[in-house]
Amino acid sequence: MTKIKIASWNINSVRLRAPQIADFAKDAAPDIIAIQEIKCMEDQFPREEFLAMGYPHMEISGQKGMHGAATVSKIPLTRMDTQFCPREEARHVSTIVTPHGAKPFELHNFYIPAGGDEADPETNPKFAHKLGFLDTMTKYFTARASENARQVLVGDFNIAPHENDVWSHKQLLKVISHTPLEVDILNTLLACGDFTDCARAHLEDDEKLFSWWSYRSRDINKSDRGRRLDHIWVSAALKDAALSSGKDGHEVHRHCRFWERPSDHAPVTQILDLD
Repeated sequence: MTKIKIASWNINSVRLRAPQIADFAKDAAPDIIAIQEIKCMEDQFPREEFLAMGYPHMEISGQKGMHGAATVSKIPLTRMDTQFCPREEARHVSTIVTPHGAKPFELHNFYIPAGGDEADPETNPKFAHKLGFLDTMTKYFTARASENARQVLVGDFNIAPHENDVWSHKQLLKVISHTPLEVDILNTLLACGDFTDCARAHLEDDEKLFSWWSYRSRDINKSDRGRRLDHIWVSAALKDAALSSGKDGHEVHRHCRFWERPSDHAPVTQILDLD
């Protein structure tokens, strides 16, 4: 078995928070870090800083001043040719990961659109964009379902699907990220590829779990009005690899949210025991 740890983190500006990523990398020791909302072009990405952290393999999809995703790795990566965003924004990076001593697997790193404020695709173009992105994802993974591929999906999905993935299920039912429409669509995506949501696999239904807290919250420990927007999923071919580490194999690194000038998201990690 080859044990690797994958991290996903919406960093909200990679150039601003590269030192925080370095601290996290030193502490948590992930083999791969999938980063979202890097907010820079490819040539502006702080490559030297990631080389110094020990991540020589980098695949980057950048956009000026907004969006953007990047995957950095201690393990060799090969870029896949995929397109998920209807607007062709820089919101995903797909790679093949080739660990030493284990079979390759796909890593799909997503930054799904937030969707704006009104949960109506007829009146809100941002919400329509979000639904279109999810529809493209669903079609892609449905078409490939018969391959039994080794796939890992990570990123800021901007949807908290479970009633205990939000601080108040009842109060957020009409708030984008937890509407029944979004939850149904995300569950359809989950089912189409027979994916496992690693965070929820070992949790009791009544256990709350969050990875995002608004910047408006002065003390997130006091109010704890969070949402679980950041996800790590695995396909059926990697289910045993993900679940073999039990509940401790998945972690939300909540303490990072308390660092000075943090991202509003905390990083999440998942251990895989690969054959």
